[in-house]
Amino acid sequence: MKQKFSVITSSCIPLPYENIDTDQIIPARFLKATDKQGMGESLFRDWRYDKDGNLNKSFVMNNPSYSGVILVAGKNFGSGSSREHAAWAIAGAGFRVVISSFFADIHKNNELNNFVLPVVVSEPFLKELFASIEKDHATQVKVDLPNQTVTNLSNGQSEKFEIDAYKKHCLINGLDDVDFLVENKDKVVAWENKKM
Repeated sequence: MKQKFSVITSSCIPLPYENIDTDQIIPARFLKATDKQGMGESLFRDWRYDKDGNLNKSFVMNNPSYSGVILVAGKNFGSGSSREHAAWAIAGAGFRVVISSFFADIHKNNELNNFVLPVVVSEPFLKELFASIEKDHATQVKVDLPNQTVTNLSNGQSEKFEIDAYKKHCLINGLDDVDFLVENKDKVVAWENKKM
């Protein structure tokens, strides 16, 4: 799942609901897994399928008129328990970006650690983006990580977003925390030698 991240332009999957918690993202019965493999198949499992395992055709991810690698969600996305499996499922389903007006802190960091970019936008921007997607399911959004901007290409509205400089560097270069340490091994060794 390690992928370098620069600029992504994509249509979106809209979930205009507030307080989507990690149990809705990945139900607790899937938490026995210790491997990320196949986790994307269980993303929003109880919304995507009925209790008999039949496809819920009214759920947005099952509607072929919606597609893309950007998930747009209502305020307070990823609240609830801190299960990393929720971020595994989002990444495993192929999403590269989640846009919301607020993320639960632990879930936000879990997304970053799994090479999914959480983009925080203002409430008015989010509302307008949902309206654009509802009007035209093919609405494109451009997420520019180097410049830290997100743009609704249907109307040209754009906003800056914040990201920790270390996490930005890791995403742009496709590095996890261990890769970053290995990349800086010479600096670590030099610092240790200075202390001796």
